[in-house]
Amino acid sequence: MASLQYHLNPFGFSHTLAVSLLTGKARMISRNHSAAILALALLPLSLYAQQPRAPRTTPVTQAEVDKITHDAILIDTHDDVTSRTVDGYDIATPNKRGQTDLPRMKGFLSAEFFAVYVDASYVNGNHSANRALQMIDTIRTDIVAKHPNDFVLATTADDIVAAHKAHKIAALEGIEGGHAIEDSLRLLRDYYVLGVRYMTLTHFNTNDWADSQGDINDPKVHHHGGLTPFGVDVVHEMNRLGMMVDISHTADATFYAAIAASSAPIIASHSSCRAISNNTRNMTDDMIRKLAANGGVIQINFDCAYLSQRYEDDSKPLQKELRPRYQEAMKIADPAAREAAIEALATESAAKLPPATLADVVAQIDHAVQIGGIDHVGIGTDFDGVGCVPAELSSYDKFPRLTRALLQKGYSAQDIEKIYGGNLLRVMRAVEQRARELKNEPPIEASIDQK
Repeated sequence: MASLQYHLNPFGFSHTLAVSLLTGKARMISRNHSAAILALALLPLSLYAQQPRAPRTTPVTQAEVDKITHDAILIDTHDDVTSRTVDGYDIATPNKRGQTDLPRMKGFLSAEFFAVYVDASYVNGNHSANRALQMIDTIRTDIVAKHPNDFVLATTADDIVAAHKAHKIAALEGIEGGHAIEDSLRLLRDYYVLGVRYMTLTHFNTNDWADSQGDINDPKVHHHGGLTPFGVDVVHEMNRLGMMVDISHTADATFYAAIAASSAPIIASHSSCRAISNNTRNMTDDMIRKLAANGGVIQINFDCAYLSQRYEDDSKPLQKELRPRYQEAMKIADPAAREAAIEALATESAAKLPPATLADVVAQIDHAVQIGGIDHVGIGTDFDGVGCVPAELSSYDKFPRLTRALLQKGYSAQDIEKIYGGNLLRVMRAVEQRARELKNEPPIEASIDQK
């Protein structure tokens, strides 16, 4: 999640061997690695990359677009509308200030990883787990149970496929912010039982066992150089459980440490390419290559700043200008008046700084494919967690526009189906398989105090 509040107030297979060889780190090979993995590890990284596609020379038909809309399993790995439903918003009603509501999801979206977002402020007083449980409950109660004809709770790749066939939206849970486990592997296991299937190791805040990119240059914050030994245990326990390791928001050193530690593919649930927009929330080309070698996926974020260097550069002085007024708006007691004031600021911001575009999204996807390969790119919009998204892609019902643009760029229907969900399903199945391989391993009982 990178909320409008953040934009205006930024202070507020098993792959162990492959990664070891590619990073030059000698590590123990776990018992389930095969000769095929060894062969994969020895391949040059350039084989994961692909040449630019040649644009279509024939018109894209509406029938082509409609068929992909119908057939593709569109999975979004990060949506923050839960920060509103937990406060009473009904997802079946129009979302006038955001991108996510049931009318615009139906017929387009197959599966949603709803964010179990725990703001860093909940660390104070040790309230992170309480907030995480509230966020899990809003997914299960306010979304799935309240609208059983439209949503179904899902925890596996097969559940997503079954929901798609039943014309329902699979609702999944992804924790955003590793501080939610309160330094307890027992809580991590509890979250898995409750349905959590990925965890972002950090948010914008460094926690007790993993460094964040959000404060990596803050000298007042104690950093670990990536992951602590307990942080490595967190990754190992996530592998054992079958929970995807998510490195969006982490510091670069944490990414490399997670890649080295994980024996299952990892994901970047909502990040884009740093070569196009030089924001540390995005991934470098080297990171994308390592992620591909690990078997993982980069899920492209629709935040304007992460999509466009022009927006990233021009937004900084505007943030400085609007921040005091936003802080005043947040003090308004009446909820309706407060929301109206925030909406007015968002409108003013958009008028002064045109958002990123559909073409920027295509460029991000295309770059990630060229660097990492077609099997390692997906979609993680960050809808309802950011202050700006492209107007042409302002909700799920606009995805046919992206489909058409990708077809025009030279992508095939099969390519698009991989990007929209096929790649993420493959990763989920690999993570599930790794958990089956580790099912006889005992739970890790380490305490952070023992490290």
